[in-house]
Amino acid sequence: MDVIDLTKKLISCPSVTPKDAGAQIILREILEGLGFTCTSLPFGEGEERVENLFARIGTGAPHLCYAGHTDVVPAGKESEWTFGAFTPDIQEGILYGRGASDMKGSVAAFACAAAQFIKNGAFRKDRGSISMLITGDEEGPAINGTVRVLEWMAQNGHTPDMALVGEPTNPDHLGQEIKVGRRGSLNGYLTVRGKQGHVAYQHLADNPIPRLINMLDALTNHIFDRGSTYFSATNLEITTIDVGNPATNVIPAAGRAEFNVRFNDKWNRDTLEEQIIKLCDRTGGDYDIKFEGNADSFITKPAEWSGVVKDAVKDITGLTPEYTTNGGTSDARFIVNYCPVIECGGVNKTIHQINENARVKDLKDIEKIYLRILERTFS
Repeated sequence: MDVIDLTKKLISCPSVTPKDAGAQIILREILEGLGFTCTSLPFGEGEERVENLFARIGTGAPHLCYAGHTDVVPAGKESEWTFGAFTPDIQEGILYGRGASDMKGSVAAFACAAAQFIKNGAFRKDRGSISMLITGDEEGPAINGTVRVLEWMAQNGHTPDMALVGEPTNPDHLGQEIKVGRRGSLNGYLTVRGKQGHVAYQHLADNPIPRLINMLDALTNHIFDRGSTYFSATNLEITTIDVGNPATNVIPAAGRAEFNVRFNDKWNRDTLEEQIIKLCDRTGGDYDIKFEGNADSFITKPAEWSGVVKDAVKDITGLTPEYTTNGGTSDARFIVNYCPVIECGGVNKTIHQINENARVKDLKDIEKIYLRILERTFS
């Protein structure tokens, strides 16, 4: 198995969430050929149906589970891609295509590393287990993907001892960072109500915009915390403001804003919502606020498992990666409820962009890193 060939095959499947487009079929055929027992786990109905794949070889402990996803974000304007989002092409040592970095390249690298490890005869089925949890719902709402597969795994005796998530973790080059946690994410939807009226008869109306501005000012200027041992400070960012008013001589009836909070381990969703409501209450007036989010902060404190991953990265790159918790959310937030989880993958510089790409050498080195992780885990 060649990691570049497999990555290209996976990229060629236009698996935009929640469609799989054959990507997991390719993986299943390869893994079954290696001796993995594969189980397809579709969840959801109709347009929300998501394809998931669980594959395991071995019955003993330790049980190492690699978690990844074959779904990708939309290509955007296909005409702006130099080579096409789903027609992978290599130019000057760089592989272009949607999913090259996030994260079909990583999935291919682990499958190839597992193949090499098994074929080398270094793996004993009675002395360990290797599994792959592959979802098609990581880039979407994350309802019918990893979280439900984990429930199935627990019910069927497949809970791992440790997990490796292949998200791209490096900002510039391999060997920079591995993730030991992530901040939580909470969306807020704020509506401030007033009374519509003519701007020349303001005493007969109630303009909600000044109150909305005051609330947003209170939220954005509030210092929630100054960070913690493993996390940077909690921050709130306004993402949109709208009053839906096309007229310049009308005071609107309501003003709306949306915001996102990335929070550390000093908060959970309940305590954070309570604090935000307190800040809004101080400004007074008629308002309504709703919250949405399924991502609390989490941490796998540096210990034996993180050391295995860190040392494997150093073995291949010659660099000692930093333990970090920055960046967006990932499915590791679900896995941490079952076992220690570390994220280690490629470079995230071009993810979700037009002309997403990965260096061919990086993909081959990621395969080597994953092979070294397997060697260190099962030595």
